[in-house]
Amino acid sequence: MQIHNALMLGIIVTGILFTATVEADDTKAELENSPRHGEWVKVTAADGRVVNSFIVYPEVKEPATAIIVIHEIFGLTDWIRLVADRLAAAGFVAICPDLLSGMGTDGGGTESFGSGDDVRRAIRDLSPSQVTSDLDAIQKYVRELPSTNEKVAVSGFCWGGGQTFSYAVNSDTIAAGFVFYGRAAPTEDVPKISAPVYGFYGESDNRINATIDATKAAADAANVTYEPVIYEGVGHAFLRRGMGADANEAQKAATKAAWERWVSILRGL
Repeated sequence: MQIHNALMLGIIVTGILFTATVEADDTKAELENSPRHGEWVKVTAADGRVVNSFIVYPEVKEPATAIIVIHEIFGLTDWIRLVADRLAAAGFVAICPDLLSGMGTDGGGTESFGSGDDVRRAIRDLSPSQVTSDLDAIQKYVRELPSTNEKVAVSGFCWGGGQTFSYAVNSDTIAAGFVFYGRAAPTEDVPKISAPVYGFYGESDNRINATIDATKAAADAANVTYEPVIYEGVGHAFLRRGMGADANEAQKAATKAAWERWVSILRGL
């Protein structure tokens, strides 16, 4: 029985690893075969920090709205770059800053850390002021591009969703914030928000969703636009899961609805 259990465990683990590898390969292949122009750029923040960032341009005739895509607690991954590429396919200039730039081995970023645990630990240790300074620099960079118009939105996933909410508090120049299953700003800070904030949440994610009602009440009292939508049948990180090869029907449906809502709002800014 012990041998059988060990064998089954090995098969399960191998299957999980194989699925993850397939999805990673699919993501990388889609990025490499993208017809859009994507490139790495170095953006210098006010404190002299250099923020390594990936930017993708749409194939459009007129200057486009820009959107900053803030990564998850996993750092700047190929999946985040793929999100940016698909936003560019929808007509937007999308830029993904690596907020771990210079924090890793030999001054590297996300890719230079030895393990996922090391990445998550480093992200949790980032100072809020450094994150804000980095995002200010990214916003300034895209505003000055001849291919963008005057509108810059910000978005993020999980940890990045929380940073999106925080940046909406700290910046009065963004056009909108798109929070994907990220923690809300403290209710006392909500009145400082000047841009509309749109929330995207999975139904089975009470760790995050438990704060929605209080945040909505604070926003309404301060005449701040905060529009949360909870998607049925899914949990945390539903967009990443819904874009995966092994997504179930609920995840696919929620991801499709969230993408359509996101793009529609962006086009209406």
